[in-house]
Amino acid sequence: MDRRKSIKALLIGGVSASVIIEACNTDEKKAEVPKAADAALPYTLNRTKEEQAYERELLSKIFFTPHEMATITILGDIIIPKDEISGSASDAKVPDFIEFIVKDMPEHQTPMRGGLRWLDMQCLTRFEKAFTDCSHEQQMQIVDDIAYPVTKDAKGNITSKRKIKPGYEQGIAFFSLIRNLTASGFYTTEMGGKDVGYIGNVPNQWNGVPADVLKQYNMAYTEKELKECVSFDKV
Repeated sequence: MDRRKSIKALLIGGVSASVIIEACNTDEKKAEVPKAADAALPYTLNRTKEEQAYERELLSKIFFTPHEMATITILGDIIIPKDEISGSASDAKVPDFIEFIVKDMPEHQTPMRGGLRWLDMQCLTRFEKAFTDCSHEQQMQIVDDIAYPVTKDAKGNITSKRKIKPGYEQGIAFFSLIRNLTASGFYTTEMGGKDVGYIGNVPNQWNGVPADVLKQYNMAYTEKELKECVSFDKV
């Protein structure tokens, strides 16, 4: 959302100028964010020195402002809320994952920042306050307008089986992106794995080919094979 559109929104619905300026004042907010130069790497296993240096460089930089991170946190917890099985997206530190991803994959930066700005402008127009200051019911009104499956046609245009409201294309594309990033971040954590019951590869005991299969092919283990290869103490 550029400043010209922000000024236009100022004229619609009597939104205060101070609120608009604050919502658009990204550069000043950036300066207030301390750099996490000494942040620990999230993963070090099987990383080369070059990869670790690259990740440290990304972690030393801050992309999202505190306001943007607060918005991402709320959206993430709407997408994956806490339930009786697991915590929410923010409990799994998904906002930190999204912050890392947009630095690692810069092509997400403009869609994410633009989408967050679009979201705030919608809330300012409807409710005269930013998304983070809206009630849960107001936040869900906005989310319900943009939270449904979409695809892109050959020209990259957003399409959906539902009729898209004029002017909501950017919001719908943004929500699709943040939903995908939230799910990716959550379900690649230990919490997310437990949420779906994924165990992965675990050590197991193999007691050899079943006796009926051996008999079918007229084969049998020798005493040595039974003792050394397929004999385990029962646990």
